Amino acid sequence: MRDIGVGRATTRVSLLTIGVLALLLALGAAKDLRGQSDLKVVYVAPVEGLIDLGLAPFVRRVLDQAAGGGAAAVILEINTFGGRVDGAVLIRDALLNARVPTVAFVNKRAISAGALISLAAEKIVMADGGTIGAATPVQLGEPGSAARPVEEKTVSYVRKEFRATAETRKRPPLIAEAMVDADVAIPGLIEKGKLLTLTTTEALKHKVADFKANTMDEVLKSVGLAGAEVKRVSPHWAENLVRWLTHPVVSSLLISIGMLGIILELRTPGFGVPGLLGLVSLALFLWGHWLVELAGWEELLLLGVGLVLLLLEVFVFPGFGISGVLGITALLAGLSLSLVGSGATWGFVLDALERVVVSLLLAFVLSLMMLKILPRLPFGRRLILETGLPAGEGYGSADEGERQWLGKTGNALSPLRPAGIAEIGGQRLDVVSEGEFIEPGTALKVIKVDGGRIVVRRLRTSTVER
Repeated sequence: MRDIGVGRATTRVSLLTIGVLALLLALGAAKDLRGQSDLKVVYVAPVEGLIDLGLAPFVRRVLDQAAGGGAAAVILEINTFGGRVDGAVLIRDALLNARVPTVAFVNKRAISAGALISLAAEKIVMADGGTIGAATPVQLGEPGSAARPVEEKTVSYVRKEFRATAETRKRPPLIAEAMVDADVAIPGLIEKGKLLTLTTTEALKHKVADFKANTMDEVLKSVGLAGAEVKRVSPHWAENLVRWLTHPVVSSLLISIGMLGIILELRTPGFGVPGLLGLVSLALFLWGHWLVELAGWEELLLLGVGLVLLLLEVFVFPGFGISGVLGITALLAGLSLSLVGSGATWGFVLDALERVVVSLLLAFVLSLMMLKILPRLPFGRRLILETGLPAGEGYGSADEGERQWLGKTGNALSPLRPAGIAEIGGQRLDVVSEGEFIEPGTALKVIKVDGGRIVVRRLRTSTVER
């Protein structure tokens, strides 16, 4: 009996020991898990190069991901000479409404639109040799030309955007205004007639920047996040594609290529490569500007109505009348509004309209040149139905009744695109041009009668035989 009691006591001690060990292990694991959960994560996103509308969706995505993942902060590493004001305003609004703390690390410069983005962050950290400011708005001209000054109301709008942003983040509002407007003077800092740009030392002195740091570790330490895990985020391929599609030069080229393809398709029979290329180009233009919230249903409706009116002008109402004028007006309005963002003044709208007009004129000039050149090329002759062989070469011949028109002259009764109706020798005949568009009333000459086709060319003299 004694042995049994001893055995039971030993068993109890063993079980108690195992239980204590298990409890200690559980406490250790919980401590490790708590330590892991306490590890803070910081998202770092680059803001560099040209500030454009395509950058705003990327910044919004980073802010949303950081807030959803419980990040301790989002750090924007800024190094830019500026860019579009409307693009900077979109990023500024996203930062002011962010659900996660934000830090602007100016490394090395935040000029123009970059200054507005920096002011919108909760904290500003600047590297040695950094600069911030010089944010007066200008109106960009054609590629390669110098920027032009904007009207006073545009400067006033941007100045107030800077002031409101500085007031929200408890920074000196007058300094923010002096970055935009040369008429703002601050005694001892900037005189009237000059724009304000601050160095790192000056920004710290005047309470625009909060800390100085040269590395990301120093930035984290300065904002109280030393040892935090850094998660760097970069734009993905779709965001890079959108930024490329909304670049001013690329968007203008897409408009030109799109309209060039449509013009060539309307002047050549069938639906082929020009029409497909034109539609794809316009679709890419609209898709990119839709994603950056420039093009909406209103712009799409205007473009659709414009194209329908132009088709009616071409195929239903011959000549150039009210339908064509309204169609071109709707196209200009839809494309121009797709280039301007929120807060745009009339100066920006007129600049967008100028870009669209130049793109359309370029498309029209190129279409005239191509319609002159294409008939001389093998591919071009096939494109405009010039593949037929003359009579006598085995593919067809005209009867004597049709061959009588060879060399005769007359007038076009309808537009030739390239086919149409003409009056030759007092009779109405179905004719086809060499590929060029010919207006009604134009003097013509029959240059070929081939397999039932009467081919005409614009007559270069005012004398018309009947």
